[in-house]
Amino acid sequence: MDQTAQTLLQETEKWLAKLEAVTLPQQPKAVVANLKAYIADCKHFLKQQDYIRAFEAIIYAWGIYETVLSMKPYKGVT
Repeated sequence: MDQTAQTLLQETEKWLAKLEAVTLPQQPKAVVANLKAYIADCKHFLKQQDYIRAFEAIIYAWGIYETVLSMKPYKGVT
């Protein structure tokens, strides 16, 4: 595995672990379903050793998570 792939794998695993350690919000349901789908995609791409797509998926998932937390009706939901 080259250095770039190794770095992508390490970063992906780091962010996946952080996201798996939090309690995901339950609302808004459609957005949370999308977040969970990106987490599942990340795991799938890791199994396929497609580290670029795995990293992209977990970063998208993290962005969705932070967006949900910043939404006024859901602020502070953990």
